[in-house]
Amino acid sequence: MLNLEKLTQAVGELEEDTIFKMLNEFVAGNPSEEEALAAVTACQEGMEIVGDLFDKGDYFVGDLIFAGELLKDAINILKPVIGSKQEHKLGSIVLATVHGDLHDIGKNIFKSMAEAAGFEVHDLGIDQPVNAIVDKVKEVKPDIVGMSGVLTLSLDSMKDTVDGLKKAGLRDNIKIIIGGNPVTKEACKNIGANSFTTNAAEGVRTCQKWVS
Repeated sequence: MLNLEKLTQAVGELEEDTIFKMLNEFVAGNPSEEEALAAVTACQEGMEIVGDLFDKGDYFVGDLIFAGELLKDAINILKPVIGSKQEHKLGSIVLATVHGDLHDIGKNIFKSMAEAAGFEVHDLGIDQPVNAIVDKVKEVKPDIVGMSGVLTLSLDSMKDTVDGLKKAGLRDNIKIIIGGNPVTKEACKNIGANSFTTNAAEGVRTCQKWVS
């Protein structure tokens, strides 16, 4: 049985060997999808520890980047279990960090989890202007648009993007989810998104409900 508290601690302390050993042994034991999702949540809680240590000045930007890669690798180990029930694509998502924001750890975590859940994800990357997102939505006609941002100014960029999708006549055909530290219920309403989240697993569950 996987010790979730120990896993959270190992992620928080960036103990790569310990994390991979625990997860590989866990997957070898044929866990259920629900148990694997609990492991993902434990890893995310470890990332919260990383964030707290960064805020305190104990960790630096390099540690954050390493933590993001570590989490991506951890989720990749769990992917076969999480995605085991998905034999076809659930739906498609256009995903981006909005204009003026260069952060991508949260976006990358969401992408990994969404792909594991069976979504086709078109990831545009960071600092994406309105027209780039609008053009991609025109091209691939996704079910969902996901926008990420860590800076407060990214809320304005998210609103600009939603307005751009409206002007292009695309808004009514898609669901929009926003994520990142500054997003709140009030911000979501002002921006014109359908939903918001600060938790990647929760965000993916919301997307699954939309396409089910």
